[in-house]
Amino acid sequence: MITLYDYLPSQNAYKVRLLLNQLNRPYRTEYVSIFEGEGQSEAYLKANPMGAVPAIRLEDGFFIAESNAILTYLAEGSRFLPDDPVARAKVMQWLFFESDYIQNGAASLRYWALTGKLSSRGAELVGQRSETALRTLRVLDRELAERPFLAGQEYTIADISVFAYMHRADEAGLPLAQYGNVVAWIRRVMDQPNFVSKVYPYSIDPHSQGEL
Repeated sequence: MITLYDYLPSQNAYKVRLLLNQLNRPYRTEYVSIFEGEGQSEAYLKANPMGAVPAIRLEDGFFIAESNAILTYLAEGSRFLPDDPVARAKVMQWLFFESDYIQNGAASLRYWALTGKLSSRGAELVGQRSETALRTLRVLDRELAERPFLAGQEYTIADISVFAYMHRADEAGLPLAQYGNVVAWIRRVMDQPNFVSKVYPYSIDPHSQGEL
């Protein structure tokens, strides 16, 4: 059985939790309080050199870190990751899109807003991240007008990865409701079998250094 290194406030860890549930794959959980410094322990840095979550430990003791790499590994051979090279490349396209534009836009803005750090980041930096986030929403809305899911007609890990932050875009101060195709897609994702919502019971420490 694999072990998931998790922290409930983390949207990146939520991606993995959601896929595992939709795969009906059993796993054990070890919680890593990254905001309290547990991610920097010598033991955990073997799992993820950056000290972030998520990471997984396989049955043979091998570690995999970074949420999109974990999604790709877990989805291998399942309906969530196509075998066809072109269809697979389209899924990977959206995983790279998420790690570049969403992490550097909506994800950062949401984290700063929820931890009270937005005012200390400087108008120019916030403006740059806001423009990236709005551009991302425009791209998603245009693309999702053409098809039900990001990589085509079927729900894949591309949707799981992008959904994790984008369904929380309003928490980043973004006008999510104005992007009807994105909102409709969010509903389609939430209607998938074995969907689990992300609920975190912890308050968010404004002095934390990690991303949510």
